[in-house]
Amino acid sequence: MKTSFQICRTALLLLLVATPALADETVTVGINGAASDAPVFIAQRKGYFQEEGITVKTSNFQSAAMMVPPLGTGQLDVGAGSASAGLYNAVARGIQIRIVADKASSPPGYGATKLLVRKELIDSGRYKSLNDLKGLKIATTAPGVSNSSMLNDVLKSVGLKYSDIKTVDFASPIDHVAALKNGSVDGAAAIEPAPTLAVEGGSAVVIGTDDVISPYHQIAVLLYSQSFAGKTELATKFMRAYIRAVRFYNDALKDGRLAGPTAGELISILTGYTRVKAEIYGKVTPTGMNPDGDVNVRSLEHDLAFYTEQGLVKGQIKVDKLVDMSFARAVVKSLGPYRKLQ
Repeated sequence: MKTSFQICRTALLLLLVATPALADETVTVGINGAASDAPVFIAQRKGYFQEEGITVKTSNFQSAAMMVPPLGTGQLDVGAGSASAGLYNAVARGIQIRIVADKASSPPGYGATKLLVRKELIDSGRYKSLNDLKGLKIATTAPGVSNSSMLNDVLKSVGLKYSDIKTVDFASPIDHVAALKNGSVDGAAAIEPAPTLAVEGGSAVVIGTDDVISPYHQIAVLLYSQSFAGKTELATKFMRAYIRAVRFYNDALKDGRLAGPTAGELISILTGYTRVKAEIYGKVTPTGMNPDGDVNVRSLEHDLAFYTEQGLVKGQIKVDKLVDMSFARAVVKSLGPYRKLQ
């Protein structure tokens, strides 16, 4: 005859067998395959998303601007890329998207966006100082993105206007490398690894870096769709995994290089998700990422003013109304302050 304990134990086992395991919640994330997508790659590889009960499905986009329509309709939960003129125009049209965390920025020593000039122009004496940018053909990625604003800051610093140069847009910064080599452009405002590849190839020289030209420049951001932001618990879980990954990334940084304690593992992760070889990652200047997810609102406002001046943004936009740090702050409160791994 079974005891009451045995009966209860049997019933509990039957209940556990009969109850299906809770399924992970799926979050759709837009990426562009850049090294600044590292937190998403890290959180996937290290299991941070899994620990939060999240399955992430990534989709590749050529730019953050192309993520805006599906973010606006809720077909995409999370996006990651430049806070471009396209984003602000979408907001002006009533599309509700929130900027929720830093994705790439330029603290001192981590100016991953660089201004390049062809070495031939320096050797010939055509280029001697920033004033000599006048009349040059400079490669960018698109109008109304962060590297164009950086380029404008360089020109303004010596009394030049954006119209004093001719810009040529390329879909990818990697295309800048070939354009510099074949002489179809005179310079480039490019993000790593393009500058390192161009310098290594002997075709270009770095004449300025984002961390010096525009310190703490907000290059790219993490975006939430309005519908995803409304799922407070799930959105916070995603942010927790993301911030943990950003802190792992920061542990890989040292003296302006990927040379910190977690650098080897990070480079292994990046080479598994991008087309850049490990030896190049050892030479590039990595972008900065705030370990608490903080966004530089003043930098975003500065870039927006330039886009508006260029006629690329229509309507009145208040950047501080788009930025929602509540998810990152809730996560930092639970995780505690960042302490860099030594």
